[in-house]
Amino acid sequence: MRRWVLLLLLLAASIHVGCGRDRSHPPMPGVPPVPFSGEEAMAECESFVRLGPKSAGTKESRQAAEYIRDRLKAFGLKPWVDEFEDPVPGGTGVFRNVTAVLPGGSGEILILAAHYDTRVGVSETFAGANDSGSGVGLLLALAQVLSGIYPGSAPELRFLFLDGEECRREYGPADGLHGSRHAVRQLQKAGEVRKVRAMILVDMVGDRDLTVTIPRNGTSALIRQVLNAAADEGVRASFGIHPGVILDDHQPFLDVGIPAVDVIDFQYGSSPGANDYWHTDEDTMEKLDAKSLGKVGRVLLRLIQGTWGASHNQVDE
Repeated sequence: MRRWVLLLLLLAASIHVGCGRDRSHPPMPGVPPVPFSGEEAMAECESFVRLGPKSAGTKESRQAAEYIRDRLKAFGLKPWVDEFEDPVPGGTGVFRNVTAVLPGGSGEILILAAHYDTRVGVSETFAGANDSGSGVGLLLALAQVLSGIYPGSAPELRFLFLDGEECRREYGPADGLHGSRHAVRQLQKAGEVRKVRAMILVDMVGDRDLTVTIPRNGTSALIRQVLNAAADEGVRASFGIHPGVILDDHQPFLDVGIPAVDVIDFQYGSSPGANDYWHTDEDTMEKLDAKSLGKVGRVLLRLIQGTWGASHNQVDE
């Protein structure tokens, strides 16, 4: 999950933070959130990480997609694997997104997303506990919690597990963010872009020392809602704003006008503020904590529950 962290380009970031169509709205005040277990999310993460490396285009990546599909089936959902080809450096690569849907009746769509592929070239055993295991574990746990209680009057809730977030050489039009760009193309093809109320991305959210660093390239109302939900949950101290831009799977959604936010902890290292575990063999399960996954999971549930029964026109000013 290589990122372009552009600390000095805050003006460019403000294009997404302050402008454009804002179709999101705040959580419903006074509504208690659905209970969420960080331990369950941790167990899902650990089982997924145990599969080993999952670099896009490998047989291990295909097996990972099938594993996610089967876990979602176990929760009573009807997931599918969307296999597609995309240009890569030197040719064409095969990628697989996994999607599951909780139906809704509002005519709108809410997307929860995480990438599941691992960085190529770190080592032969690199399995990405935090990057990408934590996001996958969290989304699987959320799918299990919500599968039996999600109201039919709410927006359609899509769980989207993305392949090919990691670049092979250097990020560009034919390298990296393959799954998210494909998902956006599918929305465009189906004429659903304007139906998407929000895309919420989770990435690297299991760090024992949780310091969520929401990048400024995100929809301002959604950023405020995440921070407000964290305050309501009593974990606001673990959530903050990154000083610049982070290139991640939310960016292709922003590029077509879909409100999006990246819930990411980009301080994953041996000391406060450091990121030296990222894309190294130090990214192991021992660095993660169920409490961190629980914090993020409960914040996301507050955001999701805030969409129940609310309309497209309710906007957090």
